[in-house]
Order: sequence, then C-alpha cells, then structure tokens
Amino acid sequence: MRERRDAAAAAFQFLSRFPIKSDPGFSPELLRRSVLFYPVVGAAIGLCVAAGAALTGLILPAWPAAVITLILWVGLTGGLHLDGWMDSADGLLSYRPRERILEIMKDSRVGAMGVLACVLLLLLKASLVAVLIEGYAYYELPLLLLPAIWSRWYMVRAMVHYPIARGNEGLAAGFAGLAPSHERRALAIAALLSLAAAAAPLALGAGLAAWPLHLAAAFLLPAAALASGTVAARRISSRLGGLTGDVYGALNELLEAVLLLVLVLLQHNFM
Repeated sequence: MRERRDAAAAAFQFLSRFPIKSDPGFSPELLRRSVLFYPVVGAAIGLCVAAGAALTGLILPAWPAAVITLILWVGLTGGLHLDGWMDSADGLLSYRPRERILEIMKDSRVGAMGVLACVLLLLLKASLVAVLIEGYAYYELPLLLLPAIWSRWYMVRAMVHYPIARGNEGLAAGFAGLAPSHERRALAIAALLSLAAAAAPLALGAGLAAWPLHLAAAFLLPAAALASGTVAARRISSRLGGLTGDVYGALNELLEAVLLLVLVLLQHNFM
C-alpha cells in the first residue's frame, strides 16, 4: 500500500503542479512504478479542465472561455510537456544529423521553430476547446478527460516499446527497463477512467441521446491515440535511434491536440 501511494505521489509531482504533500523520492525504481498512475494524473487534469470549461463557458463567450481553460490546462502541468514539444520541434525541424538534433534538443534555449510550434499548437488547442465549449451541453464536457488520459497512457507505451536515444543519459534513462506489464496495467486504468467519463451523462441526468457520442468517444479516442502516437513515435525513433524525455512530452502534446480534434469531429457527426 505504501509503495502504491508513493508511486501515485511521484506521478502527480512529476507530471503536474497539484499540491501533493509527500516526499517519495525519485529513484529510477519509483519512477518506473509511477507510470501506472499516469492516466490517473491525466484524469485529474482533465477533470479540472472540464470544470474550468463548464464554469467559464457559463459567463464568457466561447473563445475567451477557451483561452482561460487552456491557461488552466498549461498551469496544471507547469508547461512540462510544452517544453518537450518546443525542444523536439527545434531539433527535429532543423533537419540536421542525429547527433546535432540531440544537441539542439538538449539546449535549454528555445529557437524559432520551437516558438512557432508552440504558438501554432496553442492556437489549435484553443480553437478546438472553443468549439467544444460552444457546441457541447454541460454533461458532455467530461469528455475532456479523455485526451488527457490517453495521451499520458501513450507515453507509457512509448517508454516500453521504443529504445532510449541517449542510452544511459537524460531523463528518459530513468524509465529504462519498463516491462510490457506496466503498459497493460496503465491501459486497464485508462480504460476504466474512460468508461467512467463516458458514463457521465447518466450521472448528470442526461437522456439517452447523449450516449452515442460518449460511447463513440470512449472507443475511438484510444484508437486514435494508438494510431497517431505510433506513427509519430516510429518516425521520430527512426531519426534519433530512439526517444528522449523531450519526445515523450511532445507526444503527449501532439496526442492531446489530435484527440481534441477527434472530439470536435464526433461533435459535428453526432449533434
């Protein structure tokens, strides 16, 4: 029980800015155990985002509400994954040799490509959240949990299935040796959390008309995360000879945007 509590605390402290009062330490073993709780951290972030979207959507037009919701979203993660997105963009979009790409990604300074990638990503996310706020009923906003859950599950999958680009160096090295059982257990947790989010219409008093959208989202978003994540991870791994900690964060940001887009597409087809 103590080991699970420490692993959960480590996951929240590493991936979010929730005020977790615990000092579990960050040994490689604990980091590896903590990945089981990545979908739980995603669900907590998604729940806060959904609540923020619901509240701001009541008093503001869709676009200001979406921007405030996105500020909350970034704040809950401390910009951790955005940093990885920008570093990865600087390196991968430089079209340099592998060694030079890894040097660029390691540099703490952000280049032009990183800034452009960050601005475009945030614009895309804000526009998608605005559409969801404007078009969704209040009981459908719990679907915002799903992008945060499945993007973090895919980080676990990437850690298991792809080598580490820098060998024993860098943040990613702390997750070396993850077994397939870590991914399977994280998948089971993510699936349970997704089903809970899909059942939100019943808990919130919605009619049967809401079920097709929620069930479609619960099944299609995991498939979209797997497909798009696999394409991106394979291409990056082929260029770098593996993945890095920055790439894990970049994958999370990419999948959040892709899954928000899937939600918008579902909204236009089911509503």
